[in-house]
Amino acid sequence: MKPIDFPRSMIVLAEDQPEYLPLPVHFDGETMTSCWKLSWRERLMLLFTGKLWLCQLTFGGPFQPQLPLTESPLAKSVS
Repeated sequence: MKPIDFPRSMIVLAEDQPEYLPLPVHFDGETMTSCWKLSWRERLMLLFTGKLWLCQLTFGGPFQPQLPLTESPLAKSVS
């Protein structure tokens, strides 16, 4: 699974940090939205198991709310 650029992305987080993948996001002041592309193997695993694992690095800070989605929360025309 890799983060991908999308039409409404505004900034790229970790763009100059080689230890991380660059993360294109849309930010509205409260919510950061990113888009991820699954490999064929990941798609099959999700199809057959129905499970999606989500890891968040907190670096000792508080856990932030997460909302995994299968459709864009930004607009119906965004893919």
